[in-house]
Amino acid sequence: MVVASPSTAHNLTNMRGFAIQVITGRWFMVFASLLIMAAAGATYMFSLYSNDIKSALGYDQTTLNLLSFFKDLGANVGVLSGLINEVTPPWVVLLIGAIMNLFGYTMIWLAVAKKMAKPQVWLMCLYICIGANSQSFANTGALVTCVKNFPESRGVVLGILKGYVGLSGAIITQFLYISLGLAGFLMFIIIIEKQFTFTQGEYGGSGAMVLFLLFLPLLVVFIEEFKRWKMKQIIMNDPSPINVVYNEKPMEPAVSLPPPEKQRSCWTTCFQPPDRGDDYTILQALFSIDMLILFVTTICGVGGTLTAIDNLGQIGTSLGYPKRSISTFVSLVSIWNYLGRVFSGFVSEIFLVKYKFPRPLMLTIILLLSCVGHLLIAFNVPSGLYVASIIIGFCFGAQWPLVFAIISEIFGLKYYSTLYNFGGSASPVGSYLLNVRVAGYLYDREAEKQMVASGLRRNSGEDLSCVGVECFKLSFIIITAATLFGCLISLILVVRTKKFYKSDIYKKFREAAKTAEMEMAMDNQNGVRS
Repeated sequence: MVVASPSTAHNLTNMRGFAIQVITGRWFMVFASLLIMAAAGATYMFSLYSNDIKSALGYDQTTLNLLSFFKDLGANVGVLSGLINEVTPPWVVLLIGAIMNLFGYTMIWLAVAKKMAKPQVWLMCLYICIGANSQSFANTGALVTCVKNFPESRGVVLGILKGYVGLSGAIITQFLYISLGLAGFLMFIIIIEKQFTFTQGEYGGSGAMVLFLLFLPLLVVFIEEFKRWKMKQIIMNDPSPINVVYNEKPMEPAVSLPPPEKQRSCWTTCFQPPDRGDDYTILQALFSIDMLILFVTTICGVGGTLTAIDNLGQIGTSLGYPKRSISTFVSLVSIWNYLGRVFSGFVSEIFLVKYKFPRPLMLTIILLLSCVGHLLIAFNVPSGLYVASIIIGFCFGAQWPLVFAIISEIFGLKYYSTLYNFGGSASPVGSYLLNVRVAGYLYDREAEKQMVASGLRRNSGEDLSCVGVECFKLSFIIITAATLFGCLISLILVVRTKKFYKSDIYKKFREAAKTAEMEMAMDNQNGVRS
C-alpha cells in the first residue's frame, strides 16, 4: 500500500488552492470578460452586410437607416440588463444575452437568405433590436463587474474591454501590449488579404495565430494570481504577530443617542444629490445637470460618428469606391475603433492620475477631432474616405470609455449597472436624429432627384440608389455642426467638474483596499494559529 508523504499531500493541497484562486479570482474574470466582449461586436459590422439587406429586401436608404436605428437602440438601451444585474449574478445576464443574440441574428439571416417569407419592416426592426440588445447584456455582465473589481483602474479596464468588442498601466501593462499585438496582427492580415488570395491553409494559419494572441492574456492571469498566492502564503506562515495599536483613552460616560431619522423617499431626495464622487441614487443621477450635459454631448458626438460608420457601405458606393475598398473601410473602422478605446482609456487614466487632466476635457478634444473625418466625407477629398474611416473609427471608440468612466467617477459605483446603460442610451437618440432623419432622408431625396432627372421610375421592391458627392454632403455638414455644438456643451461639464478632478478621486478606493488587505491578513493569521 502506497501512502503519500506529508510534503506531497501539502503540495497537492497548495496546487489545488492555487487553481481555485485562479478560477475564482478577479484576474481570470477579466480574461473571461475579454473573450465575451470579443464575441459581442456584431453591431459594428452592420455596414458590411447592410447592402445585402437593402438589395435582398428592396429597402430605400431611409428604411435601411431605420433598421440601423433599431440596431443602435437595442445595442445601447440596456437599462433592463442593468436592473437585472442589480439583483442577479452576472451569469444570468450573460445567459439571457446569448439567447437573444442567437434568436435575433438567426431570424435576420433567414430573411436575407430568403429561407422564409419576406418579413414586414417592423419585424426586421424587432429582430435586429433583439439581436443587438444582447450586446448590452454582455457589456453589463462582463464590463460593469470588472469596473467594480478594479475601481482604481476603471479607465484602462473600460478601454481594453470595450476595445475587444472593437488595469492601470502599472498593474496590467503587459495585458495592454498583448491586445495591441493582436490589433496589429489583424491589421497586417487585413492588408495582406486585400493584396493576395489566401489558400485554405493560410487562412487556417492566420486564424490559429489570432486564437493564440486572444488566449495569451491567460498568462497574465496566472502571473498576477501567483503573486497574490505567494503573498498569502507568506502571511499565513509568518510566525510574527500582527501588531494592532490601540489608542489608550479614558472611557467617556455613555451618551444617549437620538432616535434614528426616518428614511426619506428617493423621490424627495432626487433633487438633493450628494457630493460628486459619492454614490448617487438612480433618480439623483438622472435628474442631475451633469448627466443632462453628458447625455446631450453623447447624442451629438456618438450619433455623428455612428451615422458615418453605419453608412460606410453606401458612402463608398456613392463616391465611386470599388466594393473591395468598402470592406477595407469597415476593417479600418473596426481596428481603429479598438485602438481609440484602448487609447482613451489608458491615456486618460495616466493623465488623470499624474496631471489631474479631467476626462471631460479629453472627451471635448475627441469630439473636435471627429469633425475632421466628417468634413472629409462631406467634401469627398481624394482618397479621403480611407483617412475618414481611421479618424471616425478612432473617435467613435475613444468616446465610450470616457463617457462610461465619467459616469462612474461623478455618480459613484453603487448603481453603476443601471447608470452605465442609461448613458449608452444617448447613442440611439443621436442615431435616429442624425442617421434616420438627416442622412437617410437627404440621401433618398437626392436619389429621387437623380431618378427624375434621368427619366426613370422606381419599381416596387427596388432599392433606391444615389451616386455622387451630393448624396451625403449636406448630411455631414449638418453632422459636423451638431458635433461642434456637442463640443461646446461638453466644455460646460469641464468647467463644472474642474474642482472635482483636481482632487484625489481615487483616495477612498485606496483606503478601502488597504483596510480589506489588513483584515484578510489578520483573518488568515488567526485561522492558522487557531
